[in-house]
Amino acid sequence: MIEKQDLFEARIGGYHTYRIPGIAVTRNNVVLITTEARPGVGGDYDFNDVLMRRSTDGGRTFGLVVKIVDHGLYGDGPASNFVMIPDRESGRVVAVFFHDYARTFTIYSDDDGATWSTPVEITALFKQFHRDYAWRVCSDGCAHGLQLRNGRMIVPIWLSDGSGSEFGPKHRGHRPSVMTSIYSDDRGQTWQRGAIVCRHGDVVDGITVVNPSETSAVELSDGRVMFNIRHETTNHRRLVAISPDGAVNWKIVGFDQALLEPVCMASLLRYDWPAGDQPGHILFSNPNNVEQTMATWALDRKRLAIKLSRDDGRTWPVSKVLEPGPAGYSALARLADGTILCLYECDIVNHMCDDRYLRLARFDLGWLEAAETRT
Repeated sequence: MIEKQDLFEARIGGYHTYRIPGIAVTRNNVVLITTEARPGVGGDYDFNDVLMRRSTDGGRTFGLVVKIVDHGLYGDGPASNFVMIPDRESGRVVAVFFHDYARTFTIYSDDDGATWSTPVEITALFKQFHRDYAWRVCSDGCAHGLQLRNGRMIVPIWLSDGSGSEFGPKHRGHRPSVMTSIYSDDRGQTWQRGAIVCRHGDVVDGITVVNPSETSAVELSDGRVMFNIRHETTNHRRLVAISPDGAVNWKIVGFDQALLEPVCMASLLRYDWPAGDQPGHILFSNPNNVEQTMATWALDRKRLAIKLSRDDGRTWPVSKVLEPGPAGYSALARLADGTILCLYECDIVNHMCDDRYLRLARFDLGWLEAAETRT
């Protein structure tokens, strides 16, 4: 089973393009999807808003578009990277978002995303990172956050000193960068900082890591937390780190040779847990490509693939292309009946990152496992 539908389209609805997919499935099986609605020319520093659509029928149909973060309420600069974490116990959906890549806020919904609380600023927490790194830019790993079985909520975070010049003289750069996390042990009421996981310039397996940033997280079967890290290192393989609790004592495992890195955000999802003689499944999505045909600093974002692991990410024996053409950021989620959702950027209007659609795919594990004999 596989179905696809386009939920946002560039140049429609008053915005230039829609980027940075976010997704969550609530305790009541309501599907929430978010996007950065980008005016201007669709850049990171445009005056971006966060929009949401909801589905109460498993992602088959969606309600009207609702603006849940208006950048103008916070001043000049974009609202960005809205990351949701549904709490299994209370049903509350906790979210973290950013303004101008300099301020951080939390917000929550107690009615499956129909309404949201007044945002609370937690930028003071991020100032604690100054003890280890003089950051001027902050953001998260996109897609969705993580809740462990013990209730802890985790959001991977990247920080930059802003010295990069890639956005021109008017904006702080997003490079060089370091990668860390924030976490909450009271279901999103308060947050604490984690340890630095990886820095620009660290050496792993004899290779110097370049600009670690957007990171996806998953809980392993033994309770440890695995981070899968975007970076710009020339070996073009995803970087993996593991912690006993998702906060401290991180160990860089190395580069995963099975997971290509075209310098693009990726998504991880725990599909199910081991039970008896049945293995648990972890899913991974990103553009499965290391070709470069366009004159850009990154590799082509295309051939979005879904990969599957049955051994906590040590191997990925299943890989299937979901979108063969241009495709970028993606976000994975699971419905109560086991249906898998993948919200992703695809097609282009004029150039890479000028995405034409934000598309939702619905498929089942059988569709994915049918690819097991393929390379």
